[in-house]
Amino acid sequence: MSSTRQGPGDVSPGPRPAIVTVEKLQARYAEVNPLVNAVCTPNPAALTDAARLDTERDDGRVRGPLHGLAVLVKDNIDTADLPTTAGSLALADQPPPPHDAPLVRRLREAGCIVLGKTNLSEWANFRGSASSSGWSAYGGLTRNPYALNRSAGGSSSGSGAAVAAGMADLAIGTETNGSIVCPAALNGVVGLKPTVGLIPQQGIVPISHSQDTAGPMTRTVSQAAALLTVLTGGATDYLQSCRGEDLSDLRIGVPRGPLWGYSIGLDRVSEEALELLSQCGATLVDHLSLPSPGGDEDQLHVLSHELKVDLTAYLATRKPGGPRTLAELIAFNQQHADVELRYFGQELFERAEGTEGLDSPVYVAARLSALRAGRDGIDGLLREKQLDALVMPSYSPAWTIDLINGDHVLGSSSSHAALAGYPLLSVPSGLVEGLPVGITFSGTGRSDATLIRLAHAFETARIKAHGPFPTPEFRQWV
Repeated sequence: MSSTRQGPGDVSPGPRPAIVTVEKLQARYAEVNPLVNAVCTPNPAALTDAARLDTERDDGRVRGPLHGLAVLVKDNIDTADLPTTAGSLALADQPPPPHDAPLVRRLREAGCIVLGKTNLSEWANFRGSASSSGWSAYGGLTRNPYALNRSAGGSSSGSGAAVAAGMADLAIGTETNGSIVCPAALNGVVGLKPTVGLIPQQGIVPISHSQDTAGPMTRTVSQAAALLTVLTGGATDYLQSCRGEDLSDLRIGVPRGPLWGYSIGLDRVSEEALELLSQCGATLVDHLSLPSPGGDEDQLHVLSHELKVDLTAYLATRKPGGPRTLAELIAFNQQHADVELRYFGQELFERAEGTEGLDSPVYVAARLSALRAGRDGIDGLLREKQLDALVMPSYSPAWTIDLINGDHVLGSSSSHAALAGYPLLSVPSGLVEGLPVGITFSGTGRSDATLIRLAHAFETARIKAHGPFPTPEFRQWV
């Protein structure tokens, strides 16, 4: 991500904030990306874009609050000027997509500078069951900036690690089940998975149309709210939900059971978070339980059936010459097994290839069961206890990277909302032996504004109590 300064005749007099921002971030990239490997494709036109936006500002045209700010985009989201690979060598040598994804177009129209693409868990962590989050054949291994031998989570690994490492304040991730909130929690950043459907899904390499969504990953809740406003088209100003610490009119449920108890240190930090929410005036309704979201088989049936259909439809949008079907991707991986299949297999791809379409009785039954498990569980608890939202620990602290045996996740908060298509918002809550952890706010469909209000109030209270969240030290964790 080289930095080329403009000559004196190339810029108008006065401050050039976008150029200054990009040059600083490019310098930061050169310093820390060799350590964390979060950005896989820098944008060589970033400074040119910054100069154009500065000229607009000089001429009195400011597109909005994000004018001239830099954003990193996960490498499974289409950008017409940069490759979109989903981390796979099968797409690495193909031309860039013919069009920006709608969400990228909205970012550019709002005055954002696309600084580059971030690495991810290959195919968004839905290729083989023993995968290591943060690894892709195209982008290599992304590491956690707080502990370089620990996982950055997945699948939006690069987006989370890049924001934590100071390579951008704003990034875009995608989530099917945990892929925003997990790396947000592990890297100590804010991660917002919106209600499915709020952000257009076109131009995103898919797993599941019923669960996939893009979302913001940022340093602060207010930045996530501003990004969400742009990503959703601007009809709702989510930044208005960031309005102070007073939560005295809200009731928050605390589901326990398997959502707690898998990490002593995480539980301790999460209990402190509950106390801060109480100090903000929120009524906490504790010791609740969410019904089990059901067996993993239902979700696997849904994801497998939808992947085959949705991925084939996506591949048809790419320029000729590349893979067009899931079967062709499986064959490519077999032909390049020394790289693609070095650490884990593709049994999830193979399972999906064996499915029989969205009219299959197996799919229809599994989709209905999964939807009921997610929505009935969340909505039933909210309704029974007259709650505005739920709060729980986000994810276990970052585990040691193990490319041989794969991830070792002790616990998480994402499954109910994933099945339901409902929003989640993870915000940093503290450190466990130097490793970031977060708490997650969950609610019913289109309760995104309420979750932003809660998370912003908590974030404000935590900063007042403990100061700014500690920055990473780029060390090995012992």
